Amino acid sequence: FSASNMDQDNNSEDESVGPSEDPSEEELPCLPPGLSDGEAMELLWQLRAQRRQSSPELPETVTRLTAPDGSLLYLVGTAHFSDSSKKDVSTTIRAVQPDVVVVELCQYRVSMLKMDENTLLREAKDINLDKVQQAIKQNGLMSGLMQILLLKVSAHITEQLGMAPGGEFREAFKEAGRVPFCKFHLGDRPIPVTFKRAIAALSLWQKARLAWGLCFLSDPISKEDVEKCKQKDLLEQTMSEMIGEFPALHQTIVAERDIYLTHTLRQATRCVESPSDAQKVPAVVVGVVGMGHVPGIERNWEKQLNINEIIR
Repeated sequence: FSASNMDQDNNSEDESVGPSEDPSEEELPCLPPGLSDGEAMELLWQLRAQRRQSSPELPETVTRLTAPDGSLLYLVGTAHFSDSSKKDVSTTIRAVQPDVVVVELCQYRVSMLKMDENTLLREAKDINLDKVQQAIKQNGLMSGLMQILLLKVSAHITEQLGMAPGGEFREAFKEAGRVPFCKFHLGDRPIPVTFKRAIAALSLWQKARLAWGLCFLSDPISKEDVEKCKQKDLLEQTMSEMIGEFPALHQTIVAERDIYLTHTLRQATRCVESPSDAQKVPAVVVGVVGMGHVPGIERNWEKQLNINEIIR
């Protein structure tokens, strides 16, 4: 699949991705022959209900939130370069058997779902004039350069750690494909919007410092450092170290996306229809986001939100 196959508005209701078509990745049961479509759906619905744990023992990184209609959100806070985060995601999805899985990706970063270490390193090392020009044409001068430079950040960390970012999202995608009826949604604000707003918030001097720092990344990053970053967005921390703590940068990279993610998670956490009688029943949703976004999502969960101002 590719981002071009999905609605470009990035609305959570529409930003769904189909499960893996690799039979080896599926754990759905073989159904008895001769069943009607309705009977098969009812059987799978009952099977998922049997698998779903009502009071699951979940990792400490999971926060449970309740929607007004009784639907449940299990919010998994992760580090983007972390084996333990991948385990947290798979444990949660297998235990609660969700109706929807929402991840902190947008249509512009959906390729991360199939990106491994070699691919990321190859992409970063193969940055040429054509790629730079294409990024600038698509996103504007500064945002285009930022996209190229952030690719270098991810490649630098990948080279240091031997793992590519987004393993928790790939794990979520794989596990969602094993749950009957489970939908997979992209929940983050489009990255060009975030870049544009982040760049606009910086002074010319801060832009220069940021670009210089990203161009000459060399400090070693250990796996222990990454685990510490469960408390903060890794890229925000990297950028802050280059230009100093800057409130407007945190506002655009983290706080605004907290609001956007809360909006898309609430859109997903709505009642679903039972296939047998079309009755509305509370949904179970798993959200997979960076740990740095969890406190903001909790704060915003019951607020009236208007995302119009932060998507321009």
